[in-house]
Amino acid sequence: MVNFLVFGCVAYLLGSIPTAIWVGKRFYGLDVREHGSKNAGATNTFRVLGKKPGILVLIVDVLKGLAAVLLPQLLLDSSLEHNDLVNIKIVSAITVILGHVFPLFAGFKGGKGVATSLGVIFALHPPAALICLVIFLIVFLIFHFVSLGAIVTAISFPLLIIIVFKEKSIPLNVFAIVIGVAVVITHKKNIKRLIEGCESKMYMIKKKM
Repeated sequence: MVNFLVFGCVAYLLGSIPTAIWVGKRFYGLDVREHGSKNAGATNTFRVLGKKPGILVLIVDVLKGLAAVLLPQLLLDSSLEHNDLVNIKIVSAITVILGHVFPLFAGFKGGKGVATSLGVIFALHPPAALICLVIFLIVFLIFHFVSLGAIVTAISFPLLIIIVFKEKSIPLNVFAIVIGVAVVITHKKNIKRLIEGCESKMYMIKKKM
């Protein structure tokens, strides 16, 4: 129980690092939550501040999720039972995402947790994470909607874990379903805009006028 509490708290604090907000305020004198989609995540940072700060925020947010889940594996005694370690990592995964969405250091108003979730799934299941990344890139490159890529990827993750890789861990299967549903729910406004045809597009290479 102590391990769950300690690593859960550490993961929450890692997730609470409001990368987009701090980068925006420190280097550009603005709060990204007051511009664009008003979301404190990598996508809105790209949209509001540009490519370089967007890449920085994306990398740091992914690393937050990766570090939070890998810490128990690196620091706990190797004699710990595999299932216990998996459960601690899943608790860390949940709390780091909660930290990003409800950051302690930014008035509990953060991002949607997509980049941090990517770091989490890379730490929990690298093969599924790589496939998810490919799925996201394909959807994004074809349709140019980050939100659509995130939604399709979120739905794909539990399907990969349960059907393709046939994971035996019930907590991991449940987590995959929960994270998939959570990402879709946090994108409900984007889904509405996609249906109405007014969702903003993004391009890897800026279109020439």
